[in-house]
Order: sequence, then C-alpha cells, then structure tokens
Amino acid sequence: MLTSIADLIGEDLLSWIGGLLIGGLFGFFAQRSRFCLRAAAIEFSRGQAGQRLAVWLLTFAGALMGTQLLVALGWLDVSEARQLAQQGSISGALIGGLMFGCGMVLARGCASRLLVLSANGNLRALLSGLVFAVAAQAAYRGLLSPAREWLTNLWLINGGPSRDIMSLVGGGTPEKLAFSAIWLLAGFGFAFRSRLAPRLLWSALLTGLAVVAGWLFTYQLSQSSFAPVALNSLTFSGPSAEVLAVVLNSPNIHLDFDLGIIPGVFLGSFVAAAYGHEVRLEGFSDGLGMRRYLIGAVLMGFGAMLAGGCAVGAGITGASVFAVTAWLVLMGMWTGAAVTDQLVDRGWSPWVRHAARAEGT
Repeated sequence: MLTSIADLIGEDLLSWIGGLLIGGLFGFFAQRSRFCLRAAAIEFSRGQAGQRLAVWLLTFAGALMGTQLLVALGWLDVSEARQLAQQGSISGALIGGLMFGCGMVLARGCASRLLVLSANGNLRALLSGLVFAVAAQAAYRGLLSPAREWLTNLWLINGGPSRDIMSLVGGGTPEKLAFSAIWLLAGFGFAFRSRLAPRLLWSALLTGLAVVAGWLFTYQLSQSSFAPVALNSLTFSGPSAEVLAVVLNSPNIHLDFDLGIIPGVFLGSFVAAAYGHEVRLEGFSDGLGMRRYLIGAVLMGFGAMLAGGCAVGAGITGASVFAVTAWLVLMGMWTGAAVTDQLVDRGWSPWVRHAARAEGT
C-alpha cells in the first residue's frame, strides 16, 4: 500500500505526511491527556503519585508494550534503529538527562509539552520552545557543538547488542514483553488509585501508541523504499532544530518524517484545545519568571542533543526499543527534575530563598 502511494506522490512527501499525521495524533491526545513528564516527576518526587504520574506511566507503557508486540509478531524490526545500531554515549546520556530534567522543571514543561502548550496560546511556552530549538541547533552544529562533542566522547558505547539493555542481561523478546506488561499494570494501578477519568486513561494510551505508529510507519516505508529511510519514531530535539534551520537558512526544503512532526503536533494540539474550548493567550507575569523559562529552555536544548533525545525521543521512543542509553537518559531526567524541584520550587536552597526575597517574591 505504501509503495503505491509513494509511486503516486513521491517517497519524500509520503514520509512528511506520515510525520504530520502521526505528530498530529500525538499532539491531539497529549493535549487531551495532559501528558507531561515534568508534572509526573514532580508528583513522584513529592510522594503524591497522582493523575499526572498515572498518565505518564500509561503513555510510557503503551509505547513500550505496543512496540514490543509488533516486534514479537514480526511486523517490526528495530535492530537498525539509531538508538540501537549506532554508537552511543553513556556520559552524554547521564549528563544530558540530568540537564534536561533540570531544564524542564525551570521551563515548566519538556519539549513536547511546550509545543503542545504553544498551540493552545501559551506565549511562555512558545518563547521557551523557540529558545529550546536555538539551543538544540547550537549544540548540534553551532557554537555549543564542541562542548557537546567533548562530553559525548567521555564514555562511548558501541552499537549493536551492547546498546540493548535486555541483551546485556541475557533477555530477549519474551522478557521484554513481560517487563512491558509490568509497566502497563503499574500504569493501570496508578490510574485506578488516582481515580483517573476514562477519557484521560484512553488519551494517555493513545499518546503512547502514536510512538508505536511512528516506528511501524518508518519501518514499512524503509521496506518499500529503494532509497535509505531512517527507522525512527517521535522525537522533538532534532526535528525542532531542523525546522528552525529550514525557516532561517534553507530555501530548498527536503521533506522527511522528522520535518512533519513539529507542525503535526502543533496542529493536533490546537485542534484538541479548540475542541475543548481551551485556546487562550497567556504570557509572562514578571521578569523573574521569564529568566527561569529561558534558562530552562537552554538547559533542555543542550541536554537533549547531548543525551540523544528529549523526554519523548529518548524517554519514550528510545526506551520502547530497550536502548540502554535511553533508559539512562530517563533516569537522569527524573533525578534532575526531582533535585531541581526540591531546590528551586520547594525552596530547600538558602541561596534560592535569598534570591526570591531579593526579587520581592
């Protein structure tokens, strides 16, 4: 089917449309479910275990189980995914994950959440998202790239089985399915405990299944295409930097899956917000808040490029194929978010309390 469509409209356009539609699916259900890693991490660190944690667990488990079911059925082969096949960085995963976790607490949202909120009229999220994209581009090819490369090369790991966390412990597909089922049960358990509304529950699961759809689409396209097609799914750091580069520098646009993700998520979130009558303009209330958002956005942009992905790209897409670096990134994000929340938002740091009093807050 994809072959006949590609013959009709071209492989590049088909790839872009796929990214647009799957991004739209993610954006719509991420907005409806209030999916947010930052909110989930804060709930967990404060011992609250509420609905935001349940939503994140269901999204994560849905992506994990769905991806591994496709692999078990023989409908998907992820061995050539960059998260597994290419050389990775343990140092980049650990340091980048921590930086991203700190940044998403300061910016009050991860990269995907900022994009979703931007489509709803949140100008704070829009500005932070733009700064995130600039920082990501600077870390990828610009002024910050030497620092990123130096940190990346501190501890490298070869591609192949050494990047598959289950292969390292002697497990295979059955163990991956069993582990995914545990996460899914945990998600339903927390959903029941927090009395999560059915609408939020199903929206969270469908948000995770958008990641599965991305894997399946790019895999099927790679099997039917004569030209090399990267096997990938949803991520936001690389595509954000790519969209920024296209807007600022490139008159010749090469359409691909990644280039469709950002506008797709934006449109999907806007439709969901309009459907729920939730589109409204919001801005900054003071200069202190703006500085916080901008610092967080820079930390996230650099951290995502160093880690090899954002809260979705590494934390869900990479984790769904059991890439060891992705799971390390995820651990770093949760740790960085918890520490930053305790020091900044809960005022454990004397320096932070003094700064807040100096600002009159």
